Amino acid sequence: MLVYASDLANFGAQCNISTEDDVELLDILARLLVTVVERRLRLNPTRGYQRHEAVIPRVRGRIDWLQTQSRMHLERGRVACRFEELSFDIPRNRLVRAALTSIAGRIGDQGVANKCRRFSDDLGKLGVGAFRPSKHQVAGDPVASHQSEDRLMVSAATLALEILLPGEVSGETRASRLERDEVILRRIFEKSIAGFYRHELHGSGGWKVQTQSYQGWQLEPGSSRAVALLPGMVPDIILEQGERRIVIDTKFSKILTKGLHAGEKFRSANIYQIYAYLRSQAGRGCRFDRAEGILLYPSLDDDVDETFDIQGHRIRFVTVNLASKSSEVLERLRFIVREQGRSETRGSAGSDVES
Repeated sequence: MLVYASDLANFGAQCNISTEDDVELLDILARLLVTVVERRLRLNPTRGYQRHEAVIPRVRGRIDWLQTQSRMHLERGRVACRFEELSFDIPRNRLVRAALTSIAGRIGDQGVANKCRRFSDDLGKLGVGAFRPSKHQVAGDPVASHQSEDRLMVSAATLALEILLPGEVSGETRASRLERDEVILRRIFEKSIAGFYRHELHGSGGWKVQTQSYQGWQLEPGSSRAVALLPGMVPDIILEQGERRIVIDTKFSKILTKGLHAGEKFRSANIYQIYAYLRSQAGRGCRFDRAEGILLYPSLDDDVDETFDIQGHRIRFVTVNLASKSSEVLERLRFIVREQGRSETRGSAGSDVES
């Protein structure tokens, strides 16, 4: 799941890490990170040109005449210059160093933690800064298509930083371990499902996969112009193949909840949400008028697969058992898309919606 969550599936066997023993989630993440960083360091990290401004005794690059004249640098035998210098201190390498430093103090495996610190120091000796770059800076340092090793390293570092525990930034409230674990697992679950379908389906058999794609409301003429007041609609995953359209929303919670009166029910807020995703796009063509909706939940024991046809749309409540073997989890995700939905229940569950 970590491999799909971090978009590392394309690298296949290169991402293998040892998880035979009973280790914490963050330790597994750290192992993944040091494995890819160690391999990259053997080949030397990528360098890039960085822009500098300096007052120096000889001309280099372009002269900043305004600063040179106004501050009378020439009288002191110096000149203000702007120039570019080839350096290891580029955003992608700073991102990796920040990930190594951040995760080193939060894992129990001291051997892996020491490796994280050592690799961070190695990058520091090459001149790589210790501060995490902004998203804008990272976007300005795109990884070229032929730089597969860099793409692997950056993906692993990004995953590690994105699921760092809350409360570790100065000024934030420290969360309990249970709350921290839930935040981490929720992010991994959501990202791994999206990564799986993007890797397995996109471009194969006519499938098109979109993740976190914004859907607009179809407003009638004469509607209020205050469109910004309407909540946005951003489904987790949209799958399209010919006239078939599937909207998937992942929910990191129990599929059933206790009803107001008696028995267990499906969560009403979730079905209202998927219903809005489907009905708001109706009228745009056949695949929109007959779109399918899937609410996908994790489970450790229940095996639920319930389908309802509502106003031309097939809405499905499905669980994926994370306690199963990895191969079984992946096959379950493939099965969910292959199947058009069924009316019978695979497990012990009610088929009502929470009121």
